[in-house]
Amino acid sequence: MILILELRQEGVGLLVHSLKEYVAFIALLLSLFVITGGIFVKGALAGTPISNTVILGIGAVLANLVGTTGASMLLIRPLLRANASRVRTAHIFVFLIFIVSNTGGLLTPLGDPPLFLGFLRGIPFFWTLGLWTKWLVMNGLLLVVFNLVDQHIFAREERIRVGSQLEAVQEAVEPLGIRGGQNFLFLFGVIFVIVFMGSSGERFIPNADLRELIQVGSMLLMAALSLRFTPVSIRRGNRFTWYPIMEVAAIFIGVFVAMTPALRLLELRGSELGVHAPWQFFWTAGGLSSFLDNAPTYLAFGSLAVGVVNGLHPAAGLRAEHLAGLLGYPEGVLFLTAISCGAVFMGANTYMGNGPNFMVKSIAEEYGVRMPGFFGYMKWSACILLPLFVILTLVFFRGE
Repeated sequence: MILILELRQEGVGLLVHSLKEYVAFIALLLSLFVITGGIFVKGALAGTPISNTVILGIGAVLANLVGTTGASMLLIRPLLRANASRVRTAHIFVFLIFIVSNTGGLLTPLGDPPLFLGFLRGIPFFWTLGLWTKWLVMNGLLLVVFNLVDQHIFAREERIRVGSQLEAVQEAVEPLGIRGGQNFLFLFGVIFVIVFMGSSGERFIPNADLRELIQVGSMLLMAALSLRFTPVSIRRGNRFTWYPIMEVAAIFIGVFVAMTPALRLLELRGSELGVHAPWQFFWTAGGLSSFLDNAPTYLAFGSLAVGVVNGLHPAAGLRAEHLAGLLGYPEGVLFLTAISCGAVFMGANTYMGNGPNFMVKSIAEEYGVRMPGFFGYMKWSACILLPLFVILTLVFFRGE
């Protein structure tokens, strides 16, 4: 009876911990969603392969500052306007999903939801910057491939369509500008509070619960200020609605609660599952991220890594609530690197892998772009992404 009560008490504690993470997670997504929804990028560049490649490259960097969702929402409409005169444009938005909605967001916890969950579990804010070589190889190769594909399609249109396609896209050029620029101040406020609480907050505010409360409250305050000081016309121009964030909040409350016992089981028995090499963590975490959202997948395999390290080092006593403990062991660093890359990169494999994927598809279709269906999109990802993941495995994860 005493053992049962102890287990029940531990379970309640783990559930409360998960719910605290959920609140911080949703507060971040909500604040970034609201703030970037108040920034309207007007005008358009020429829809040439070079211009499109530059925009996607900018998006890969921007994703680390405003999140993959925010960067996708900021750039999709300028891309749509720039390429409005072209016939075949679906590939542009497929690569937007690949790069801006997924692979670009590897370098900071702001970039992609799974990395923020790792931050909430103790991973230092700037640790992911050390993954820059993986980020550079993956996004560099994707941009090269995109440019070659877009050059081929653009040249083909030039041959079969009447008139000059180059002149047509150049006529669509409009001066670029930004409305709602005050939202960059609110965005900086979100970034500041997250970095401060993660690096210096403990020295000034020893109480962890109070730090979390201040962090969540500050992010929500920035969102409220954005709503208060951004003209309604800007959000109308962005077709801003509350539905996407409400859908994410409803889905993830179930995910965070349901994953609590599974994470504890992986922590205790993870070493028995036969996943013990970095390349295995990269592919298994990535494979599951392809069909489930990559945030809970990251937590699941982070807990598995804790279990494996505990099996290799019985005295370690690591806990899944504090993933930073993995960084104290060479195997743990390799595992966490592979999990981070797998979860972030392979979220691009299907529309289900990451929240922005469906949002980009839906907005592009509203503008008349014939986006591929679920399996059509997977053909693109299988042909483009899987070979690149093999290259990453051979370069970074083989034999470690």
